[in-house]
Amino acid sequence: MSTLKYIFLTLFTALLWTAFIMHGISDGFLLKFLANDRTSEGFIEATKDKIAAEFLGNCAMVLIENGEVANEHYFSVDNQAINDQTVFQVASVSKWVTAFGVLKLVEQGKLDVDKPIDNYLSRWHLPDSDFDNKKVTIKGLLSHSSGLVDDLGYDGFDTDEPVQTIEESLTKAADAMYAEGVARVGYEPGSEYQYSGAGYTILQLIIEEVSGQSFQNYMTKEVFEPLGMKQSTFVLSEKPNLELAKLYNEDGTISPPNRFTALAAASLFTCTADLTKFLMANVFKNQVLTSEMISTMSEPVTFINKIGFYGMGPHLYSQNDEISQVIGHDGSSGKPVINTAARIDLTSKNGIIILETGNHSLASNIADEWLFEQAGIADYVVIMRNKPYLIKLYLSGILLIMASLYFIKRRKNKG
Repeated sequence: MSTLKYIFLTLFTALLWTAFIMHGISDGFLLKFLANDRTSEGFIEATKDKIAAEFLGNCAMVLIENGEVANEHYFSVDNQAINDQTVFQVASVSKWVTAFGVLKLVEQGKLDVDKPIDNYLSRWHLPDSDFDNKKVTIKGLLSHSSGLVDDLGYDGFDTDEPVQTIEESLTKAADAMYAEGVARVGYEPGSEYQYSGAGYTILQLIIEEVSGQSFQNYMTKEVFEPLGMKQSTFVLSEKPNLELAKLYNEDGTISPPNRFTALAAASLFTCTADLTKFLMANVFKNQVLTSEMISTMSEPVTFINKIGFYGMGPHLYSQNDEISQVIGHDGSSGKPVINTAARIDLTSKNGIIILETGNHSLASNIADEWLFEQAGIADYVVIMRNKPYLIKLYLSGILLIMASLYFIKRRKNKG
């Protein structure tokens, strides 16, 4: 075998091996699961190792199988008695719950998801823009495709700070986490996905205008009470006797809960027992929304690279997979440090809830691992955990290819 032919075969075979590895990563069949024992008990044991490896203030986790609680795990760095009734602030998981309240008004015929939002507003209106504001609809607000470019995450207000009115916050949010904080249209409504916290603050205002009630009272009467979510509130002062989990920063210090103008987007306080009831409302008959509406809200409205990304309220996690239909929402905040995740597979009725404080990403990372175990869908978190093994597998294959072809070359040259 000539040297040129040997080099060509080596490169060609190495490229085939590289393509195989890349396909194995994207399809997931080369990746290892977090737990060797693929049961709820095995998953929780593997999760304990992740918790031990990083700082975490406290955590409540529930695994659901076939519509029933299969396993639970609770953790506190200072031995606080955490259980399924312990209340956590859940940040943007609030949006998914808020969507139930909005779509209840739709089923009552009081809202139309395709009509301009200005049809329902009198206290505040979108500022003039280069686009047609009449194309901004409730469906667009629910699915982050409204044309709003605020990119708002809300920090909330300290106990000694005045809280803005909804109108003031929409004009310019004083607690904008990393954005300008102005609710305005900056791209063609309905044309693409762009996350908008202000969109849900507008939905909060619409609920108040249409129902004639405060957002807190409406959500309590129309969502929490029918679902039996007795430990849930958007305004903590309305339920002062709730047993609140301590809120930690990443350095281990304890922080008081912030107050919010943007209740619908960021201010839900709830526990795993209540969130379990909410997840079950997405897969079983409930007193808030019909099964037809649940199905509609879970259909993709916004897409990224032709993959369904958001419905009317929930994030879509199954990436167009035909076997699973995982919906849910994650939440996070900077100070206090909160990370939460709630996800349910509408097909299998399996789900996960993780509420934690003190770590910026642990809840979402664990939920991503659960998604891989449930549906074989691997994202960055799963791939990075497998990185050392994948590198070893790839290099071992390259070395084997080179050695095999070298051995063949020598034998042919001797022959």
